[in-house]
Amino acid sequence: MFYNNWGMIGSSWGSLWLVPMLIWTFIWKGWSLWLSARKGHKIWFLVLLLVNTVGILEIVYIFLFSGEKFGQKKVGDKKIVPPAEPPTPPTIS
Repeated sequence: MFYNNWGMIGSSWGSLWLVPMLIWTFIWKGWSLWLSARKGHKIWFLVLLLVNTVGILEIVYIFLFSGEKFGQKKVGDKKIVPPAEPPTPPTIS
């Protein structure tokens, strides 16, 4: 054992969990903030931005409150309508 830079006893292997945890949190937080901003959920955006729950609250928002479904691809919220045909000019007889 040794004293690290903060005066705490520990080992160099003790902080290896930090990098995967940061990546995990960054992915979920980014996705949830993006969805809440896109859908106009201002309160959710603020809560997700300020509260750090290591991805738990973010996952709850994404799958329970945003309407996203895992494994389903969405084209968008709007219905795709083919363009209308141009009107035919009147015939002169």
